[in-house]
Amino acid sequence: MPEITRFFGILIKMFFREHNQPCFYALYGEYMGEFDINTLNMLEGDLPPRAVSLVREWAELHQKELLDMWNSHKVYKLPPLD
Repeated sequence: MPEITRFFGILIKMFFREHNQPCFYALYGEYMGEFDINTLNMLEGDLPPRAVSLVREWAELHQKELLDMWNSHKVYKLPPLD
C-alpha cells in the first residue's frame, strides 16, 4: 500500500483493490483501522481511541485530497498532523 503520511507513530496508506467505497488505512504498531473517506468513521479495525481521534483530526484537514486520490488512483504525500 502506498504511504500517504506518518505522524505520532501512525502510518496512513491507501489501497484501491477489493473496495467499492472510498477508504484509507491507519496503522499504529500492531493495530490497524480502515476509515471511510466520506464519513471518517472507522469501518473496521482495532486502533486505540486516541489514535482514532488523531486520524480523524488529520483526515478532516485532508478529506478533499484523500477523495481526489481515491478517484484518480494516484497517491501522493500529504503533510502530517502537527
